[in-house]
Amino acid sequence: MRDPYPGRLAEAPRPLAECVWMFLSPLIVYGGQPTPFTGGVVATTIVNARVFDGENIRPWTSVRFEGGVITHCTEQPAVMLGDEVVDADGGTLLPGLIDAHIHLVPGALEQSLTFGVTTVLDMFSKPDTVIAAKDRATRSGAADVRSCGIGATAPGGHPSLMYAPFPTVTGPEQAAGFVADRIAEGADYLKVIAESGVSGAFTRPSLDAATIAALTAEAHARGLRVIAHATAVTAVADVAAAGVDVIAHIPAREELDDELVIRLAETGAAVCPTLATIENTLGERGDSAVANDPALGPHLGSAWVERLTVNRSSDRREMMPPYARAEHNVARLIAAGVCLLAGTDAPIPSTVYGASLHRELELLVRCGLTPSQALTAATAGPAGIFGLTDRGRIAIDHNADLVLAAGDPLTDITATRSITKIWRAGTACDRHAFPGSPAETEQLAALEALNAQVAKVMAAIRGHRPASK
Repeated sequence: MRDPYPGRLAEAPRPLAECVWMFLSPLIVYGGQPTPFTGGVVATTIVNARVFDGENIRPWTSVRFEGGVITHCTEQPAVMLGDEVVDADGGTLLPGLIDAHIHLVPGALEQSLTFGVTTVLDMFSKPDTVIAAKDRATRSGAADVRSCGIGATAPGGHPSLMYAPFPTVTGPEQAAGFVADRIAEGADYLKVIAESGVSGAFTRPSLDAATIAALTAEAHARGLRVIAHATAVTAVADVAAAGVDVIAHIPAREELDDELVIRLAETGAAVCPTLATIENTLGERGDSAVANDPALGPHLGSAWVERLTVNRSSDRREMMPPYARAEHNVARLIAAGVCLLAGTDAPIPSTVYGASLHRELELLVRCGLTPSQALTAATAGPAGIFGLTDRGRIAIDHNADLVLAAGDPLTDITATRSITKIWRAGTACDRHAFPGSPAETEQLAALEALNAQVAKVMAAIRGHRPASK
C-alpha cells in the first residue's frame, strides 16, 4: 500500500525499539495525550544527527522544531505524531550561518540562503535599500538581515566614491545628531570608518580619533554596538582606543605590532577580517576556488560561475601588497585570543553571497582557528556580539535556522559546503530556486552597475598613484 503521508517517517525500516519510541514519545512527553493530527505537517524532527550547537558538539541526536522555533534537543528520538521526519544519516546539524559583513544589493538575501547563510549583517547601505531588504526578509526563500544603514565617515572619505551623496561627520560635536539620525532610520548598530594611516594612492579624508571616540560613546549610550572599518595599523589603534565592539578587515600593508595585538585581546573587541575579499583584492584566486568547488559550483548557476572564473588583469598584483601578510596578522590575533567573526564583504568583485562565507571559514582555519572555533565565528559568535539572542545556536526556544551537512566540519571545515538541507525559521529552503530566477537577473544587473563604479574608482586611484620606477 502506498504511504499516504510520504516523508513523515523515514523510508528505511527502523529497529523495533525505535519504532516503539516514535509511537510512545508523544504520550510520554505530553502526559498521555498525543499531539493532534491535522492532515498537514505540524512540526519537523531531525534524527540520527551529529549536533553542533554553535560552540560545541552535543550528545543530542534529535532536534525537533515547530512554528519556526526549536522545541526539543534530545539524545532520544523526539518524533511526535504528524511530524515530518528527516534522517540526518550521521550528518552534522549546524545553526544557520551568519555572515557578519556584507553590503546589500537585490538578491543578496536569496543567494545567501542558498548556501546556508540564514542571517546577514549589512555594513553600509542607504535607507531605501535597507527597508526593501528587511521587507524581503519577512518572506520565504530569503535570509534575515540587520543593518547599520549609512556609516559615519568624513566628508570625501571612504566610501564616498561608491555611495555618495550621504550624510558625513566633520567633528565630535556632530556625533549625537548623526547617531540619532541613524536610529530614526532604523539602524541596528553603528558603523564608523577610520582611514587614518592609509597612505599612497588610497589616501582619503578620515574621521579623527576624537570624532571616532565621540561617535562610539554616543552609540553605546543609545544601546547600539559599534563596528569600525579599519585597514591600517593606525586606524586599528584609534578604533580600539575608542572602545568599538567589532573591527572590520585586517591590515595587509603593515604588520600589527605586539602592543596593539595585546590591547585588542584585552579590550575584548572582535575582529572580522574578511579574508575572502582581501585575498581576491590582492590578486589571489579564491573566486575560482569557490566556483570550481564541486559542492558550491553547482548551486551558483552558470552566470555566477562565469563571473568568478573570468580572467583578471595582473594590475591587481602590481598595485597591492602580498596577501600572506593579512593571514599572518590574523594568525597573530588568533594566538593572542582575539575573538574572530566570519564575514565576506560581499558583493565586492570576486565574492558571492553565501558561497564566499564557506571560503572565509576555510581561510580562518588556515590561519589557526580550529574548525569548531571557525564555526562559532559564523554562528554563536556574531549572534552574541550583535545581540541576536534568538539565533546562532541550536537550543530550545531559538529560531529553527538550521543547516544539515553530510560530512563532519569539526574535522574538515570544507564539509560545511556539503549541504543536504537548510531551514530558515523552520521552512525548508529550495537550493535550486535562485539561479536563473528574476531575483538573480535583478542582482546581476545591479552588480554590473556596481562593477562599473568600481572600475571608475580604480581608474581614479591608478591616476593618483606614484609612477613606478
